[in-house]
Amino acid sequence: MQPWMWAPDTWWTLFGHFLALSLMSIGGAITLVPDMHRRLVVEDGLLSDTDFTAAIALAQAAPGPNVLFVALMGWYGAGLGGAIVSLLGIMIPSTTLALAASRWVTRRRQWLGVQAFQAAMVPVTVGLLLATGWLLAPSPEAPRALLLSAGVALAVWRTRVRLIWLVALGAVLGAMGWV
Repeated sequence: MQPWMWAPDTWWTLFGHFLALSLMSIGGAITLVPDMHRRLVVEDGLLSDTDFTAAIALAQAAPGPNVLFVALMGWYGAGLGGAIVSLLGIMIPSTTLALAASRWVTRRRQWLGVQAFQAAMVPVTVGLLLATGWLLAPSPEAPRALLLSAGVALAVWRTRVRLIWLVALGAVLGAMGWV
């Protein structure tokens, strides 16, 4: 992959895919990882499994918005142009809709239908996050990695440990060859 590669067909493919996914990203773009994997790795072959997982891991470990993994996927698939169009595709529709919806809901927050919709979105978001975790979980052939994943999940769930320290611990254990 070259950063300055000219690939307008791939750029349109990335832009269209992320544009379509943008409006389905209830709970954030991370909830759409299974579909991104299906399309970018399995169907189009723009990314390898390693690049796909690396894009998510790098973006989650870096400070800043969670959605940066989309730009990294675009970068791995089609260079700088791919990163730009991927990020624009995922951000434009959802940002526009979120702004309009938040203004609408703010004016109508006392309506029973609005309250019911907000309550119903919680299990949808949790389900999408669980699907993402299932896809990114280590294979059963790596018991130490599974144990580390379970320990991190438990620590995040039951304590107030900052996630950045757990990511750093994972990086250290990975560098030592433990996972």
